[in-house]
Amino acid sequence: MDDNIMDEGLFEDGDFNIAEELARFEREERERLGLEEQTHEQYVEQMPGAFTESQREHTTILVSGLTLAHDQLVVAAISGLGYTVDHLDVPDTDALRFGKEFGNRGQCNPTYFGVGNLVKFLSERRDEGMTVEEINNSYIFLTAGACGPCRFGMYVTEYRKALRDAGFEGFRVMLFQQQGGLKQATGEGAGLEFTPPFFIGLVKALLVADALNALTYRVRPYEVEEGATDAALERSKQLCIDALSSQTSIISALWKCRREFAAIPVDRTRIKPKVALIGEFWAMTTEGDGNYKMQRFLESEGAEVDIQLLTAWLLFMVWENVRDTKHRLMLREHDGGRRGLINKEPAKKIAQLAGAEIAVRGIFQSIANLVGLHGYHLPDMWEYAREARAYYNNDVRGGEGHMEVGKLIVNTEKKKSTMTLSVKPFGCMPSSAVSDGIQSIVTERYPEALYLPIETSGDGAVNVYSRVQMALFKARAAARKEVAEAEAEYGISVDEARRFINSSRVLRSPLFRAPHRYTTTAADNVALAGAIKNPRRTMLRWAKRQLGAVA
Repeated sequence: MDDNIMDEGLFEDGDFNIAEELARFEREERERLGLEEQTHEQYVEQMPGAFTESQREHTTILVSGLTLAHDQLVVAAISGLGYTVDHLDVPDTDALRFGKEFGNRGQCNPTYFGVGNLVKFLSERRDEGMTVEEINNSYIFLTAGACGPCRFGMYVTEYRKALRDAGFEGFRVMLFQQQGGLKQATGEGAGLEFTPPFFIGLVKALLVADALNALTYRVRPYEVEEGATDAALERSKQLCIDALSSQTSIISALWKCRREFAAIPVDRTRIKPKVALIGEFWAMTTEGDGNYKMQRFLESEGAEVDIQLLTAWLLFMVWENVRDTKHRLMLREHDGGRRGLINKEPAKKIAQLAGAEIAVRGIFQSIANLVGLHGYHLPDMWEYAREARAYYNNDVRGGEGHMEVGKLIVNTEKKKSTMTLSVKPFGCMPSSAVSDGIQSIVTERYPEALYLPIETSGDGAVNVYSRVQMALFKARAAARKEVAEAEAEYGISVDEARRFINSSRVLRSPLFRAPHRYTTTAADNVALAGAIKNPRRTMLRWAKRQLGAVA
Protein backbone atom coordinates (compact mmCIF):
# COMPACT_ATOMS: atom_id res chain seq x y z
CA MET A 1 0.00 0.00 0.00
CA ASP A 2 1.14 3.52 -0.81
CA ASP A 3 3.11 4.99 2.14
CA ASN A 4 1.68 8.45 1.41
CA ILE A 5 -1.86 7.21 2.01
CA MET A 6 -0.77 5.63 5.27
CA ASP A 7 0.94 8.89 6.26
CA GLU A 8 -2.26 10.84 5.75
CA GLY A 9 -3.84 8.78 8.50
CA LEU A 10 -6.88 7.67 6.47
CA PHE A 11 -6.81 4.18 7.94
CA GLU A 12 -5.70 5.05 11.48
CA ASP A 13 -9.06 4.40 13.19
CA GLY A 14 -10.11 1.53 10.89
CA ASP A 15 -13.45 3.24 10.06
CA PHE A 16 -12.58 4.44 6.55
CA ASN A 17 -15.23 3.42 3.92
CA ILE A 18 -14.13 3.95 0.34
CA ALA A 19 -17.71 3.69 -1.03
CA GLU A 20 -18.88 6.53 1.21
CA GLU A 21 -15.86 8.65 0.29
CA LEU A 22 -16.51 8.16 -3.42
CA ALA A 23 -20.20 9.00 -3.00
CA ARG A 24 -19.29 12.18 -1.08
CA PHE A 25 -16.80 13.15 -3.77
CA GLU A 26 -19.46 12.60 -6.47
CA ARG A 27 -21.98 14.82 -4.63
CA GLU A 28 -19.45 17.60 -4.20
CA GLU A 29 -18.45 17.44 -7.88
CA ARG A 30 -22.08 17.47 -9.01
CA GLU A 31 -22.75 20.56 -6.89
CA ARG A 32 -19.64 22.26 -8.19
CA LEU A 33 -20.51 21.47 -11.84
CA GLY A 34 -24.22 22.24 -11.46
CA LEU A 35 -25.39 18.76 -12.46
CA GLU A 36 -28.88 17.76 -11.35
CA GLU A 37 -29.42 14.51 -9.51
CA GLN A 38 -30.60 11.82 -11.95
CA THR A 39 -33.61 9.74 -11.03
CA HIS A 40 -34.70 6.52 -12.76
CA GLU A 41 -38.25 5.26 -13.00
CA GLN A 42 -39.41 1.84 -13.99
CA TYR A 43 -40.54 1.79 -17.64
CA VAL A 44 -44.25 1.14 -18.03
CA GLU A 45 -45.52 0.39 -21.52
CA GLN A 46 -48.38 2.66 -22.50
CA MET A 47 -51.23 0.65 -23.97
CA PRO A 48 -52.95 2.46 -26.85
CA GLY A 49 -56.70 2.79 -27.10
CA ALA A 50 -58.87 -0.19 -27.87
CA PHE A 51 -60.26 -1.10 -31.28
CA THR A 52 -64.03 -1.11 -30.88
CA GLU A 53 -66.91 -2.30 -33.02
CA SER A 54 -68.02 1.28 -33.68
CA GLN A 55 -64.60 2.04 -35.25
CA ARG A 56 -64.66 -0.95 -37.60
CA GLU A 57 -66.27 0.88 -40.51
CA HIS A 58 -63.53 3.50 -40.86
CA THR A 59 -60.51 1.44 -39.70
CA THR A 60 -58.17 -0.58 -41.91
CA ILE A 61 -56.48 -3.60 -40.33
CA LEU A 62 -52.88 -3.96 -41.55
CA VAL A 63 -51.21 -7.39 -41.74
CA SER A 64 -47.68 -8.42 -42.70
CA GLY A 65 -44.89 -10.85 -41.95
CA LEU A 66 -45.32 -13.92 -44.16
CA THR A 67 -44.85 -14.51 -47.88
CA LEU A 68 -46.71 -12.22 -50.25
CA ALA A 69 -49.14 -15.02 -51.14
CA HIS A 70 -49.96 -15.62 -47.47
CA ASP A 71 -50.49 -11.92 -46.75
CA GLN A 72 -52.69 -11.42 -49.81
CA LEU A 73 -54.89 -14.43 -49.10
CA VAL A 74 -55.18 -13.58 -45.39
CA VAL A 75 -56.38 -10.10 -46.40
CA ALA A 76 -59.00 -11.69 -48.66
CA ALA A 77 -60.19 -14.13 -45.98
CA ILE A 78 -60.59 -11.46 -43.29
CA SER A 79 -62.16 -9.04 -45.77
CA GLY A 80 -64.76 -11.69 -46.51
CA LEU A 81 -65.93 -11.40 -42.89
CA GLY A 82 -66.74 -7.72 -43.32
CA TYR A 83 -63.49 -6.09 -42.19
CA THR A 84 -61.39 -3.59 -44.11
CA VAL A 85 -57.95 -5.16 -44.41
CA ASP A 86 -54.72 -4.42 -46.29
CA HIS A 87 -51.23 -5.89 -46.29
CA LEU A 88 -47.88 -4.15 -46.20
CA ASP A 89 -45.31 -4.64 -48.92
CA VAL A 90 -42.60 -7.28 -48.52
CA PRO A 91 -40.01 -5.61 -46.21
CA ASP A 92 -37.06 -4.08 -48.08
CA THR A 93 -33.85 -2.27 -47.15
CA ASP A 94 -35.77 0.99 -46.65
CA ALA A 95 -37.82 -0.80 -44.00
CA LEU A 96 -34.56 -1.91 -42.37
CA ARG A 97 -33.39 1.71 -42.29
CA PHE A 98 -36.58 2.82 -40.54
CA GLY A 99 -36.27 -0.07 -38.10
CA LYS A 100 -32.70 0.77 -37.16
CA GLU A 101 -33.50 4.46 -36.84
CA PHE A 102 -36.43 4.08 -34.47
CA GLY A 103 -35.94 0.61 -32.94
CA ASN A 104 -33.83 -0.40 -30.00
CA ARG A 105 -30.20 -1.26 -30.58
CA GLY A 106 -29.12 -4.87 -30.85
CA GLN A 107 -32.31 -6.22 -32.39
CA CYS A 108 -32.48 -9.00 -34.97
CA ASN A 109 -33.49 -8.81 -38.61
CA PRO A 110 -37.15 -9.82 -38.20
CA THR A 111 -37.60 -7.05 -35.63
CA TYR A 112 -35.87 -4.37 -37.65
CA PHE A 113 -37.54 -5.29 -40.93
CA GLY A 114 -40.98 -5.88 -39.42
CA VAL A 115 -41.06 -2.81 -37.20
CA GLY A 116 -39.44 -0.66 -39.87
CA ASN A 117 -41.92 -1.82 -42.49
CA LEU A 118 -44.84 -0.54 -40.44
CA VAL A 119 -43.13 2.76 -39.60
CA LYS A 120 -42.25 3.18 -43.27
CA PHE A 121 -45.87 2.64 -44.34
CA LEU A 122 -47.23 5.13 -41.82
CA SER A 123 -44.52 7.68 -42.64
CA GLU A 124 -45.49 7.48 -46.30
CA ARG A 125 -49.13 8.18 -45.37
CA ARG A 126 -47.95 11.19 -43.35
CA ASP A 127 -45.87 12.43 -46.29
CA GLU A 128 -49.01 12.19 -48.44
CA GLY A 129 -50.74 14.70 -46.16
CA MET A 130 -52.50 12.62 -43.52
CA THR A 131 -52.17 13.89 -39.96
CA VAL A 132 -50.97 11.60 -37.19
CA GLU A 133 -54.45 11.70 -35.66
CA GLU A 134 -56.00 10.64 -38.96
CA ILE A 135 -53.48 7.82 -39.32
CA ASN A 136 -54.08 6.58 -35.77
CA ASN A 137 -57.83 6.62 -36.33
CA SER A 138 -57.68 5.01 -39.77
CA TYR A 139 -55.27 2.11 -39.24
CA ILE A 140 -54.53 -0.67 -36.79
CA PHE A 141 -51.79 -3.28 -37.04
CA LEU A 142 -52.33 -6.99 -36.29
CA THR A 143 -49.24 -9.01 -35.43
CA ALA A 144 -48.42 -12.38 -33.90
CA GLY A 145 -46.84 -12.81 -30.50
CA ALA A 146 -45.43 -15.54 -28.28
CA CYS A 147 -43.00 -16.10 -25.42
CA GLY A 148 -39.74 -17.95 -25.08
CA PRO A 149 -35.97 -17.35 -25.19
CA CYS A 150 -36.22 -15.00 -28.16
CA ARG A 151 -36.88 -11.35 -28.96
CA PHE A 152 -40.14 -12.49 -30.57
CA GLY A 153 -41.84 -12.16 -27.18
CA MET A 154 -41.02 -8.42 -27.16
CA TYR A 155 -42.10 -7.61 -30.72
CA VAL A 156 -45.25 -5.76 -29.75
CA THR A 157 -43.28 -3.59 -27.31
CA GLU A 158 -40.71 -2.87 -30.03
CA TYR A 159 -43.51 -1.82 -32.38
CA ARG A 160 -44.94 0.60 -29.83
CA LYS A 161 -41.55 2.04 -28.90
CA ALA A 162 -40.58 2.66 -32.53
CA LEU A 163 -43.99 4.11 -33.37
CA ARG A 164 -43.77 6.53 -30.44
CA ASP A 165 -40.27 7.67 -31.41
CA ALA A 166 -41.34 8.07 -35.05
CA GLY A 167 -44.14 10.42 -34.01
CA PHE A 168 -47.07 7.99 -34.05
CA GLU A 169 -47.83 8.01 -30.34
CA GLY A 170 -51.02 6.10 -29.65
CA PHE A 171 -51.02 3.97 -32.80
CA ARG A 172 -52.80 0.70 -32.03
CA VAL A 173 -50.97 -2.62 -32.34
CA MET A 174 -53.10 -5.70 -31.70
CA LEU A 175 -51.43 -8.90 -30.54
CA PHE A 176 -52.51 -12.31 -31.78
CA GLN A 177 -51.03 -15.03 -29.57
CA GLN A 178 -49.96 -17.94 -31.76
CA GLN A 179 -50.49 -20.36 -28.86
CA GLY A 180 -53.79 -18.78 -27.84
CA GLY A 181 -56.01 -20.57 -30.32
CA LEU A 182 -59.67 -19.68 -29.88
CA LYS A 183 -58.96 -18.20 -26.46
CA GLN A 184 -57.74 -14.80 -27.65
CA ALA A 185 -58.33 -11.82 -25.38
CA THR A 186 -61.24 -9.99 -27.01
CA GLY A 187 -64.22 -8.69 -25.12
CA GLU A 188 -67.74 -7.77 -26.08
CA GLY A 189 -67.90 -4.96 -28.62
CA ALA A 190 -64.33 -5.52 -29.83
CA GLY A 191 -63.48 -4.26 -33.29
CA LEU A 192 -61.88 -7.59 -34.28
CA GLU A 193 -63.57 -10.73 -33.01
CA PHE A 194 -61.56 -13.95 -32.95
CA THR A 195 -64.51 -16.19 -33.73
CA PRO A 196 -64.61 -19.67 -35.32
CA PRO A 197 -65.36 -18.15 -38.79
CA PHE A 198 -62.28 -15.92 -38.36
CA PHE A 199 -60.02 -18.91 -37.62
CA ILE A 200 -61.56 -21.06 -40.34
CA GLY A 201 -61.00 -18.33 -42.93
CA LEU A 202 -57.48 -17.67 -41.63
CA VAL A 203 -56.41 -21.34 -41.70
CA LYS A 204 -57.97 -21.81 -45.15
CA ALA A 205 -56.02 -18.82 -46.50
CA LEU A 206 -52.74 -20.02 -44.98
CA LEU A 207 -53.05 -23.58 -46.28
CA VAL A 208 -54.03 -22.46 -49.79
CA ALA A 209 -51.07 -20.06 -49.87
CA ASP A 210 -48.79 -22.89 -48.73
CA ALA A 211 -49.98 -25.15 -51.55
CA LEU A 212 -49.61 -22.43 -54.20
CA ASN A 213 -46.10 -21.55 -52.97
CA ALA A 214 -44.97 -25.19 -52.83
CA LEU A 215 -46.28 -25.86 -56.34
CA THR A 216 -44.60 -22.71 -57.65
CA TYR A 217 -41.19 -23.70 -56.27
CA ARG A 218 -41.65 -27.22 -57.66
CA VAL A 219 -42.49 -26.08 -61.21
CA ARG A 220 -40.55 -22.83 -61.74
CA PRO A 221 -36.99 -24.30 -61.89
CA TYR A 222 -38.03 -26.52 -64.81
CA GLU A 223 -40.20 -24.13 -66.83
CA VAL A 224 -39.31 -23.93 -70.52
CA GLU A 225 -40.71 -20.42 -70.94
CA GLU A 226 -39.19 -18.03 -68.41
CA GLY A 227 -41.82 -16.22 -66.34
CA ALA A 228 -44.65 -18.65 -67.14
CA THR A 229 -44.84 -19.97 -63.58
CA ASP A 230 -44.90 -16.51 -61.99
CA ALA A 231 -47.70 -15.48 -64.36
CA ALA A 232 -49.68 -18.62 -63.46
CA LEU A 233 -49.14 -17.92 -59.76
CA GLU A 234 -50.48 -14.37 -60.06
CA ARG A 235 -53.59 -15.54 -61.89
CA SER A 236 -54.08 -18.33 -59.36
CA LYS A 237 -53.73 -15.99 -56.39
CA GLN A 238 -56.35 -13.69 -57.87
CA LEU A 239 -58.76 -16.61 -58.32
CA CYS A 240 -58.32 -17.57 -54.66
CA ILE A 241 -58.53 -13.94 -53.48
CA ASP A 242 -61.85 -13.53 -55.29
CA ALA A 243 -63.20 -16.75 -53.75
CA LEU A 244 -62.09 -15.95 -50.19
CA SER A 245 -63.22 -12.32 -50.20
CA SER A 246 -66.65 -13.20 -51.66
CA GLN A 247 -66.88 -16.40 -49.58
CA THR A 248 -67.64 -18.49 -52.64
CA SER A 249 -66.33 -21.99 -53.38
CA ILE A 250 -62.58 -22.26 -52.87
CA ILE A 251 -62.74 -25.72 -54.47
CA SER A 252 -63.77 -24.24 -57.80
CA ALA A 253 -61.00 -21.64 -57.56
CA LEU A 254 -58.38 -24.30 -56.82
CA TRP A 255 -59.48 -26.38 -59.79
CA LYS A 256 -59.01 -23.34 -62.02
CA CYS A 257 -55.57 -22.81 -60.46
CA ARG A 258 -54.74 -26.37 -61.40
CA ARG A 259 -55.43 -25.56 -65.05
CA GLU A 260 -53.18 -22.51 -64.88
CA PHE A 261 -50.19 -24.56 -63.68
CA ALA A 262 -51.00 -27.53 -65.93
CA ALA A 263 -50.46 -25.35 -69.01
CA ILE A 264 -46.78 -24.59 -68.19
CA PRO A 265 -44.29 -26.51 -70.39
CA VAL A 266 -41.48 -28.01 -68.29
CA ASP A 267 -38.32 -30.07 -68.67
CA ARG A 268 -37.69 -31.97 -65.45
CA THR A 269 -34.60 -33.72 -66.78
CA ARG A 270 -32.58 -30.54 -66.19
CA ILE A 271 -29.95 -31.42 -63.62
CA LYS A 272 -30.46 -29.17 -60.61
CA PRO A 273 -29.45 -29.68 -56.97
CA LYS A 274 -32.32 -29.55 -54.52
CA VAL A 275 -31.68 -27.09 -51.68
CA ALA A 276 -33.78 -27.34 -48.52
CA LEU A 277 -34.19 -23.91 -46.96
CA ILE A 278 -34.51 -24.15 -43.16
CA GLY A 279 -33.62 -21.97 -40.16
CA GLU A 280 -35.31 -19.22 -38.18
CA PHE A 281 -38.96 -18.99 -39.19
CA TRP A 282 -39.07 -15.43 -40.55
CA ALA A 283 -35.63 -15.53 -42.17
CA MET A 284 -36.38 -18.70 -44.13
CA THR A 285 -39.90 -17.55 -45.07
CA THR A 286 -39.60 -13.93 -46.16
CA GLU A 287 -39.07 -13.29 -49.86
CA GLY A 288 -37.43 -9.87 -49.65
CA ASP A 289 -34.22 -8.21 -48.55
CA GLY A 290 -34.52 -9.74 -45.08
CA ASN A 291 -32.87 -12.92 -46.37
CA TYR A 292 -31.28 -11.32 -49.46
CA LYS A 293 -34.11 -12.77 -51.62
CA MET A 294 -32.48 -16.14 -51.06
CA GLN A 295 -35.14 -18.23 -52.80
CA ARG A 296 -34.75 -16.32 -56.05
CA PHE A 297 -30.97 -16.25 -55.74
CA LEU A 298 -30.81 -20.03 -55.36
CA GLU A 299 -33.01 -20.49 -58.42
CA SER A 300 -30.88 -18.04 -60.42
CA GLU A 301 -27.87 -20.21 -59.53
CA GLY A 302 -29.56 -23.29 -60.97
CA ALA A 303 -31.07 -24.87 -57.86
CA GLU A 304 -34.51 -26.20 -57.00
CA VAL A 305 -35.64 -24.79 -53.64
CA ASP A 306 -37.49 -26.90 -51.10
CA ILE A 307 -39.29 -24.36 -48.92
CA GLN A 308 -40.75 -24.90 -45.45
CA LEU A 309 -44.51 -24.48 -45.17
CA LEU A 310 -46.49 -22.66 -42.50
CA THR A 311 -48.60 -25.81 -42.23
CA ALA A 312 -45.58 -27.55 -40.70
CA TRP A 313 -45.44 -24.86 -38.02
CA LEU A 314 -49.12 -25.49 -37.19
CA LEU A 315 -48.31 -29.19 -36.82
CA PHE A 316 -45.33 -28.34 -34.61
CA MET A 317 -47.54 -26.32 -32.25
CA VAL A 318 -49.98 -29.23 -32.04
CA TRP A 319 -47.06 -31.57 -31.29
CA GLU A 320 -45.83 -29.29 -28.50
CA ASN A 321 -49.22 -29.28 -26.79
CA VAL A 322 -49.66 -33.04 -27.09
CA ARG A 323 -46.19 -33.78 -25.74
CA ASP A 324 -46.49 -31.30 -22.87
CA THR A 325 -49.89 -32.66 -21.86
CA LYS A 326 -48.60 -36.24 -21.86
CA HIS A 327 -45.68 -35.21 -19.66
CA ARG A 328 -48.03 -33.47 -17.23
CA LEU A 329 -49.92 -36.75 -16.83
CA MET A 330 -46.92 -38.11 -14.96
CA LEU A 331 -47.05 -35.42 -12.24
CA ARG A 332 -49.38 -37.42 -9.98
CA GLU A 333 -47.82 -36.33 -6.71
CA HIS A 334 -47.84 -32.62 -7.49
CA ASP A 335 -50.83 -32.22 -9.80
CA GLY A 336 -53.59 -34.25 -8.17
CA GLY A 337 -56.01 -36.62 -9.85
CA ARG A 338 -55.62 -40.26 -10.82
CA ARG A 339 -53.19 -39.37 -13.63
CA GLY A 340 -52.41 -35.73 -12.86
CA LEU A 341 -54.07 -32.59 -14.26
CA ILE A 342 -57.02 -32.78 -11.91
CA ASN A 343 -60.24 -31.37 -13.40
CA LYS A 344 -58.44 -30.60 -16.67
CA GLU A 345 -59.61 -33.62 -18.75
CA PRO A 346 -56.20 -34.30 -20.33
CA ALA A 347 -57.44 -37.28 -22.34
CA LYS A 348 -60.06 -35.06 -23.94
CA LYS A 349 -57.44 -32.42 -24.73
CA ILE A 350 -55.11 -34.97 -26.35
CA ALA A 351 -58.00 -36.33 -28.41
CA GLN A 352 -58.92 -32.81 -29.54
CA LEU A 353 -55.32 -32.10 -30.53
CA ALA A 354 -55.13 -35.39 -32.44
CA GLY A 355 -58.30 -34.37 -34.23
CA ALA A 356 -56.81 -30.98 -35.03
CA GLU A 357 -53.73 -32.62 -36.57
CA ILE A 358 -55.87 -34.95 -38.68
CA ALA A 359 -57.96 -31.97 -39.81
CA VAL A 360 -54.93 -29.85 -40.76
CA ARG A 361 -53.31 -32.71 -42.67
CA GLY A 362 -56.55 -33.67 -44.36
CA ILE A 363 -57.46 -30.15 -45.41
CA PHE A 364 -53.96 -29.46 -46.71
CA GLN A 365 -53.79 -32.68 -48.72
CA SER A 366 -57.22 -31.96 -50.21
CA ILE A 367 -56.10 -28.48 -51.23
CA ALA A 368 -52.79 -29.83 -52.57
CA ASN A 369 -54.48 -32.52 -54.67
CA LEU A 370 -57.00 -30.04 -56.06
CA VAL A 371 -54.36 -27.54 -57.14
CA GLY A 372 -52.05 -30.23 -58.55
CA LEU A 373 -49.44 -30.53 -55.79
CA HIS A 374 -49.27 -34.32 -55.92
CA GLY A 375 -46.94 -36.45 -53.85
CA TYR A 376 -46.23 -33.77 -51.23
CA HIS A 377 -45.78 -35.23 -47.74
CA LEU A 378 -46.12 -33.08 -44.65
CA PRO A 379 -43.44 -33.79 -42.04
CA ASP A 380 -43.91 -36.18 -39.13
CA MET A 381 -43.21 -34.09 -36.04
CA TRP A 382 -42.66 -37.14 -33.86
CA GLU A 383 -40.01 -38.34 -36.33
CA TYR A 384 -38.24 -34.98 -36.14
CA ALA A 385 -38.30 -35.20 -32.34
CA ARG A 386 -36.92 -38.75 -32.27
CA GLU A 387 -34.12 -37.98 -34.72
CA ALA A 388 -33.09 -34.81 -32.92
CA ARG A 389 -33.38 -36.10 -29.34
CA ALA A 390 -29.83 -37.42 -29.16
CA TYR A 391 -28.45 -33.98 -30.08
CA TYR A 392 -30.98 -31.42 -28.87
CA ASN A 393 -33.38 -31.70 -25.92
CA ASN A 394 -36.99 -31.74 -27.12
CA ASP A 395 -37.98 -29.61 -24.13
CA VAL A 396 -35.75 -26.70 -25.17
CA ARG A 397 -38.12 -24.27 -26.82
CA GLY A 398 -37.65 -21.07 -28.73
CA GLY A 399 -37.56 -20.56 -32.46
CA GLU A 400 -37.97 -23.90 -34.23
CA GLY A 401 -36.52 -25.77 -31.26
CA HIS A 402 -35.23 -29.19 -32.26
CA MET A 403 -36.84 -29.05 -35.71
CA GLU A 404 -33.75 -27.64 -37.41
CA VAL A 405 -31.74 -30.63 -36.20
CA GLY A 406 -34.45 -33.10 -37.15
CA LYS A 407 -34.82 -31.58 -40.62
CA LEU A 408 -31.12 -31.92 -41.42
CA ILE A 409 -31.04 -35.56 -40.33
CA VAL A 410 -34.23 -36.49 -42.20
CA ASN A 411 -33.09 -34.58 -45.31
CA THR A 412 -29.88 -36.63 -45.32
CA GLU A 413 -31.23 -40.06 -44.37
CA LYS A 414 -34.22 -39.96 -46.73
CA LYS A 415 -32.48 -38.13 -49.59
CA LYS A 416 -34.86 -35.18 -49.43
CA SER A 417 -32.29 -32.59 -50.47
CA THR A 418 -28.84 -32.32 -52.01
CA MET A 419 -27.95 -29.43 -49.73
CA THR A 420 -29.49 -27.95 -46.58
CA LEU A 421 -29.19 -24.18 -46.14
CA SER A 422 -30.00 -22.75 -42.70
CA VAL A 423 -30.83 -19.04 -42.73
CA LYS A 424 -31.01 -17.11 -39.49
CA PRO A 425 -30.84 -13.47 -38.41
CA PHE A 426 -27.57 -12.18 -37.02
CA GLY A 427 -27.56 -12.84 -33.29
CA CYS A 428 -30.68 -15.05 -33.29
CA MET A 429 -30.37 -16.84 -29.95
CA PRO A 430 -32.35 -20.08 -30.55
CA SER A 431 -31.23 -20.64 -34.15
CA SER A 432 -27.59 -19.69 -33.61
CA ALA A 433 -27.27 -22.27 -30.83
CA VAL A 434 -28.43 -24.92 -33.27
CA SER A 435 -26.70 -23.84 -36.47
CA ASP A 436 -23.35 -22.94 -34.96
CA GLY A 437 -23.18 -25.66 -32.34
CA ILE A 438 -25.42 -28.69 -32.51
CA GLN A 439 -25.37 -29.14 -36.28
CA SER A 440 -21.58 -29.48 -36.27
CA ILE A 441 -22.04 -32.67 -34.26
CA VAL A 442 -24.74 -33.89 -36.65
CA THR A 443 -22.54 -33.33 -39.72
CA GLU A 444 -19.76 -35.34 -38.06
CA ARG A 445 -22.11 -38.30 -37.84
CA TYR A 446 -23.48 -37.65 -41.34
CA PRO A 447 -20.41 -36.59 -43.36
CA GLU A 448 -22.40 -36.94 -46.59
CA ALA A 449 -24.68 -34.07 -45.49
CA LEU A 450 -23.96 -30.85 -47.36
CA TYR A 451 -24.93 -28.22 -44.79
CA LEU A 452 -24.39 -24.47 -44.73
CA PRO A 453 -25.55 -22.04 -42.00
CA ILE A 454 -25.64 -18.34 -42.84
CA GLU A 455 -26.50 -15.23 -40.84
CA THR A 456 -28.34 -12.25 -42.29
CA SER A 457 -27.85 -8.71 -41.05
CA GLY A 458 -29.47 -6.74 -43.87
CA ASP A 459 -26.22 -5.48 -45.37
CA GLY A 460 -24.06 -8.55 -45.99
CA ALA A 461 -25.47 -9.87 -49.26
CA VAL A 462 -22.13 -10.11 -51.09
CA ASN A 463 -20.53 -12.23 -48.38
CA VAL A 464 -23.59 -14.48 -48.05
CA TYR A 465 -23.95 -14.97 -51.81
CA SER A 466 -20.28 -15.90 -52.05
CA ARG A 467 -20.60 -18.56 -49.35
CA VAL A 468 -23.76 -19.99 -50.90
CA GLN A 469 -22.15 -20.13 -54.35
CA MET A 470 -19.22 -22.12 -52.99
CA ALA A 471 -21.57 -24.63 -51.36
CA LEU A 472 -23.68 -24.81 -54.53
CA PHE A 473 -20.57 -25.81 -56.50
CA LYS A 474 -20.43 -28.99 -54.41
CA ALA A 475 -24.20 -29.46 -54.62
CA ARG A 476 -24.20 -29.26 -58.43
CA ALA A 477 -21.38 -31.81 -58.59
CA ALA A 478 -23.35 -34.13 -56.29
CA ALA A 479 -26.46 -33.72 -58.46
CA ARG A 480 -24.56 -34.59 -61.64
CA LYS A 481 -23.02 -37.63 -59.95
CA GLU A 482 -26.44 -38.83 -58.80
CA VAL A 483 -27.94 -38.50 -62.29
CA ALA A 484 -25.00 -40.42 -63.73
CA GLU A 485 -25.67 -43.20 -61.19
CA ALA A 486 -29.33 -43.29 -62.24
CA GLU A 487 -28.32 -43.49 -65.91
CA ALA A 488 -26.03 -46.44 -65.20
CA GLU A 489 -28.48 -48.18 -62.89
CA TYR A 490 -31.49 -47.95 -65.19
CA GLY A 491 -29.68 -48.19 -68.53
CA ILE A 492 -30.92 -44.94 -70.02
CA SER A 493 -29.32 -41.54 -70.74
CA VAL A 494 -30.75 -38.16 -69.79
CA ASP A 495 -31.43 -37.36 -73.44
CA GLU A 496 -33.26 -40.65 -73.96
CA ALA A 497 -35.26 -40.07 -70.79
CA ARG A 498 -36.22 -36.57 -71.97
CA ARG A 499 -37.45 -37.86 -75.32
CA PHE A 500 -39.42 -40.64 -73.67
CA ILE A 501 -41.03 -38.29 -71.12
CA ASN A 502 -41.93 -35.76 -73.82
CA SER A 503 -43.68 -38.50 -75.79
CA SER A 504 -46.14 -39.07 -72.92
CA ARG A 505 -48.86 -36.55 -72.11
CA VAL A 506 -48.96 -37.73 -68.50
CA LEU A 507 -45.21 -37.81 -67.84
CA ARG A 508 -44.53 -34.39 -69.36
CA SER A 509 -47.28 -32.68 -67.34
CA PRO A 510 -45.89 -30.10 -64.86
CA LEU A 511 -48.20 -31.59 -62.25
CA PHE A 512 -46.76 -35.11 -62.58
CA ARG A 513 -44.43 -36.23 -59.82
CA ALA A 514 -41.99 -39.08 -60.39
CA PRO A 515 -41.66 -41.59 -57.50
CA HIS A 516 -39.01 -40.63 -54.98
CA ARG A 517 -35.84 -42.68 -55.44
CA TYR A 518 -33.07 -40.11 -55.55
CA THR A 519 -32.46 -36.65 -54.16
CA THR A 520 -32.75 -34.70 -57.41
CA THR A 521 -35.81 -34.38 -59.62
CA ALA A 522 -33.78 -35.17 -62.75
CA ALA A 523 -32.49 -38.47 -61.33
CA ASP A 524 -36.02 -39.49 -60.30
CA ASN A 525 -37.30 -38.84 -63.82
CA VAL A 526 -34.39 -40.70 -65.42
CA ALA A 527 -35.09 -43.64 -63.11
CA LEU A 528 -38.81 -43.60 -63.94
CA ALA A 529 -38.20 -43.47 -67.70
CA GLY A 530 -35.66 -46.28 -67.42
CA ALA A 531 -37.98 -48.43 -65.31
CA ILE A 532 -40.80 -48.04 -67.85
CA LYS A 533 -38.62 -48.55 -70.93
CA ASN A 534 -36.62 -51.44 -69.49
CA PRO A 535 -39.00 -53.43 -67.26
CA ARG A 536 -36.88 -56.59 -67.43
CA ARG A 537 -33.82 -54.72 -66.21
CA THR A 538 -35.86 -53.17 -63.40
CA MET A 539 -37.28 -56.55 -62.32
CA LEU A 540 -33.80 -58.09 -62.39
CA ARG A 541 -32.49 -55.35 -60.09
CA TRP A 542 -35.44 -55.90 -57.75
CA ALA A 543 -34.82 -59.66 -57.68
CA LYS A 544 -31.13 -59.15 -56.89
CA ARG A 545 -32.03 -56.87 -54.00
CA GLN A 546 -34.44 -59.48 -52.63
CA LEU A 547 -31.84 -62.26 -52.90
CA GLY A 548 -29.27 -60.04 -51.25
CA ALA A 549 -31.64 -59.36 -48.38
CA VAL A 550 -32.31 -63.11 -47.89
CA ALA A 551 -28.62 -63.94 -48.03
